[in-house]
This record gives sequence, C-alpha cells and structure tokens, in this order.
Amino acid sequence: MRDADSKSANGDFARAINLYEAALDDSPRCAEIHYKLALLYDDKLNDPVSALHHFKRYIELSPNGPHANEVKKSIKHDEVAALTALSGDSVIPRSEAAQLRNENLNLRKELETRAGSLRGAPEKSQASDASSKKTAAKKVDRTYVVRSGDTLFSISRKFYKSPKRWKAILEANEKNIRDPKKLTVGETLVIP
Repeated sequence: MRDADSKSANGDFARAINLYEAALDDSPRCAEIHYKLALLYDDKLNDPVSALHHFKRYIELSPNGPHANEVKKSIKHDEVAALTALSGDSVIPRSEAAQLRNENLNLRKELETRAGSLRGAPEKSQASDASSKKTAAKKVDRTYVVRSGDTLFSISRKFYKSPKRWKAILEANEKNIRDPKKLTVGETLVIP
C-alpha cells in the first residue's frame, strides 16, 4: 500500500494502479484501496467507467465508511460522465432541455405567423379589386408528377374526387401528352 501511495504521489499512476489492484481481496479492509483506485481513475486518468466500478465496490464494502457521502456524489457525477463518453454526445440538464423545447416551439409559432402574414399580404392587395382576384385564382394551377400506374382518370379522381374531369387535365397539358392512354412516368402535369 505504501509503495502504491508513493507511486501515485510521484505521478506513476499505472504502477500505482497495479500495486493497488495486487493488494485487493473481498475483505472490508479493501474499501480504502477501491476508494484510492477510484480517485486515480477519476481525477488522474479521466476514466469515469473504471472509477464507477471502484466507487461502487467501496460502497458495497463500506456503506457507512468515512468517504461514503463523497463517493455517492462521485457515482452520480461519473454515471453522467460515462454516459457522455460512451454515447459521444453531450448530456444537457433537464432544465436546459425544457428551455430549448420552449424556444423551439416559440420559433415555430413565429414562423407560422410570418408565413401566414406573407400569404395574407397578396390577398389584401388584391382585395381592392375583386375581378383581379377572380382572375388570379383561375391562373393558379397545381402540378402533379406522374407516377407508375397513373391514368388521366386516376389523376382526375385524386384531385377532383371524380374521374369526369380527365378531359380538362388533358386540355391543360395537350402540348406534353402525346397519347392520353400512356402517360410518361416522371412527367409534370398541370392540374387546372
């Protein structure tokens, strides 16, 4: 033990660990050795996983020992450190996570408000001229990319809930559709 303490004091941590581990057995007197090993792993080698093992062994062997309260706090700290090291991510406190969630929600609401005001702006400018509003509504067409198995009937059903408007789709796309019975997959159609 003295030799291990001396090696630890002189910075030869690897040799100190070997000497401490050689002195270990399952007796309660080894609690102090586990404590010293845990401190070496924790403070000198930045190895929270190994430190956790030795801190937990200390508590098992000496639950009411002189370092018990300190060891329990160190266990909590090292569990977080070990999870962070193993996951590769940083662990943030719950309060910070809640703050980030609230900030995220507020930003989403702000985006929705701005998007709504941008959508409303053209409508407000056209509200003074009702006829231009009707003309603009007629000029706004949707588009649809043809998928495998699509027909003019199925596309009409999809947009108008009826297959009867297939001719309107054909007329709006007469420059692009060569054969109304054979649509080209990937082709973009205008849906009036």
